[in-house]
Amino acid sequence: MKPWVRPTARVVVLDPAGRVLLFGSRLTDPAVPPGDVLFWYTPGGGVEDGESLRQAAVRELAEEVGLVVAPDDLEGPVWLRRHVGPFGGMQIDSRETFFVLRDVVHEVAPQALTELELLGDEPHRWWSLAEIDAAEESFAPADLAEAIRELLHGPWTGPPRIVA
Repeated sequence: MKPWVRPTARVVVLDPAGRVLLFGSRLTDPAVPPGDVLFWYTPGGGVEDGESLRQAAVRELAEEVGLVVAPDDLEGPVWLRRHVGPFGGMQIDSRETFFVLRDVVHEVAPQALTELELLGDEPHRWWSLAEIDAAEESFAPADLAEAIRELLHGPWTGPPRIVA
C-alpha cells in the first residue's frame, strides 16, 4: 500500500523560562479507545489546500492551543522530520516542518479541535529541558532534548536541522 504523504506544520512553543508546550498522544487508531500516553509532541498538524507551512502552523496554534499569532511571529523553519507509520488502517508519510515561537505566556484553551483530537482527549503540559532529559516517556522528535537545547541559545539563524 502506498503511503499518504501528509505535509505538516508544527510549532515549538517556548515560555519565558524555556519550557516547551507538548501534547500527549493517546490514540493509536480511531477505532480503538485512547489508552495511556504513548509519546509527547509539539502542537501542529496537516497543511490544508492553499495554505503555506507558516499559515498552517498559525492555524493549528489557534485551533489546538487557542493562541493567535501572525505568521511572521514564527521563527524558522528550525527542524525537519519525516515519520512513516500506520494510523487508522493507512500508512502515513508525515513530512513535518517545525517553527519556534518564543516567550509565550498562555493558558491552553483549544478553539477548534477536530473530531479525532476530541476522541484522543490528549493531555498537555509545559516541560522543562531537565524534565525531558529525566523522563522515561517518549517524545517526537525522539531527540527533542538535544534539539531544544540548540533552540534555547537564541534566534535560529541557520538552515533547518533534520531531527529524528
